[in-house]
Amino acid sequence: MNSVEIMMKRIFSIEVLIFSLVLLMVASNAQAIQPGKPSVDASSWLIMDYETGQILMEENSRQKLPPASLTKMMTSYIIADQLHKGNISEDDKVLISENAWAQNPKLKGSSLMFVEVNKYVSVEDLHRGIVIQSGNDASIAMAEHIAGSEDAFADLMNQYAKRLGMSDTHFMNSTGLPHEQHMTTARDLAKLARALIADFPEDYAMYSEREFTYNNITQKNRNELLGDTTLGVDGIKTGHTEDAGFCLVSSAEKKGMRLISVVMGTDSMSARASESRKLLNFGFRFYTNINAFAAGKPLKQAEVWKGEKEQVGVGLAQDAVLSVLKTEKDQLKANYTMSGKLIAPIQKGQVVGEVTFSIGDKVVKRLPMVALDNVEEAGFFGRMWDSIALWFND
Repeated sequence: MNSVEIMMKRIFSIEVLIFSLVLLMVASNAQAIQPGKPSVDASSWLIMDYETGQILMEENSRQKLPPASLTKMMTSYIIADQLHKGNISEDDKVLISENAWAQNPKLKGSSLMFVEVNKYVSVEDLHRGIVIQSGNDASIAMAEHIAGSEDAFADLMNQYAKRLGMSDTHFMNSTGLPHEQHMTTARDLAKLARALIADFPEDYAMYSEREFTYNNITQKNRNELLGDTTLGVDGIKTGHTEDAGFCLVSSAEKKGMRLISVVMGTDSMSARASESRKLLNFGFRFYTNINAFAAGKPLKQAEVWKGEKEQVGVGLAQDAVLSVLKTEKDQLKANYTMSGKLIAPIQKGQVVGEVTFSIGDKVVKRLPMVALDNVEEAGFFGRMWDSIALWFND
């Protein structure tokens, strides 16, 4: 085919920018039976799939609330990050200040590890005291060890929160003790829990430990769900103050699916456990994960202008793993949209559009569509002909 024929072909070709792809055949025309939203006795709650990060169900999940000791998830995340970066060591000995001392009046009546002033305690012990015993004294000691002061550590916490996409969170201390500006949301806490599990799995294993003994004082983990073998709960954190109520972030894995639940503002320890159990059971019972489309597989061959090749495959850079109701998995569809005409040079992995996965009118997930190969520029005459063709085509 000569250059004129190629040009005429392109002039009279129709550039279709929006395509529909049926991923799975609909099994029947009957309306799928699906559950309604569960009734949860909490001020704010959600259930998230760990692998996909999708929120399966939620209520008031963007409402800013005091997190109490759920704050210590961020304190622990920073400790784990600093350990992995080599900035601190588990064997480091931390000198306990009067501010971090268990006898500090501001800590009276709160959860403590019972560290003693002017004594040295290892980072490893303090980290366990934070995660398992929820020690406010241990949290302050580690904040001072890492950042020099609680205020400086709170600033560090907010920087980490921003990096993790916790846009509705503001920390004022490492403990979660009441402060009118110390707020977060169920959504942000779920993001933090997901990051902690993904980024530091070895450190996350600490959250499943049932008790910890320090200075001959044994304290049990306050996460009431750790003993529930039917759910597979292996973390992560409880919290309670008068303002915050009883809070719990939980994670459980069952048959290869991991869920994260958040409940904030329940009335009692038993309520936070029962409402979390309700959410986890709901998620495992009614939801599943499917790989809707594989990474690197062409969705189509897209037309290329001014290139050595006339076409390039476009698809996804990552597997499209989606969390869907089991009753709706056969109704999943995808629409893919090109951002515009593809003009060489094109780099492999270059974003060229978007794929929207949906069930009915509900968008499940959006993923960038990318070029699956490189396309170099054509020679002078090839570029010239395509420039003329583009002018007519537009």
